[in-house]
Amino acid sequence: MSVATYDPSATPVTVTDKALKYFEKNKTSGVQSVIRLSTETRGCTGYAYVLDFVPAPEEGDALLTLSDGLSMAIDQDTLALVRGTEIDLVTEGINQVVKFNNPNVVSECGCGESFSVS
Repeated sequence: MSVATYDPSATPVTVTDKALKYFEKNKTSGVQSVIRLSTETRGCTGYAYVLDFVPAPEEGDALLTLSDGLSMAIDQDTLALVRGTEIDLVTEGINQVVKFNNPNVVSECGCGESFSVS
């Protein structure tokens, strides 16, 4: 059995350089942009990630500065589900896909749309 210690000052998620470049390329040019990470109850295993560009974070969101002009807001209810997650951009065949390397996931559906945590 291991013991995990909660550190409120720790960054809840990290974003790889490849993912950051992808987000910067897709944000509205010249405007302060916020990417909001939340989850929905969906799919066969429970939760699905939702990424949206929004004008501002919602009340209660955790806010991370990713770069000059780009921040990430994380929905308060989503924080516990994604703590420790790395967000990456990977190439699968000819497609690029945003991947969530989430250490809290205990199972995923076969198509990769949804996940569950313990």
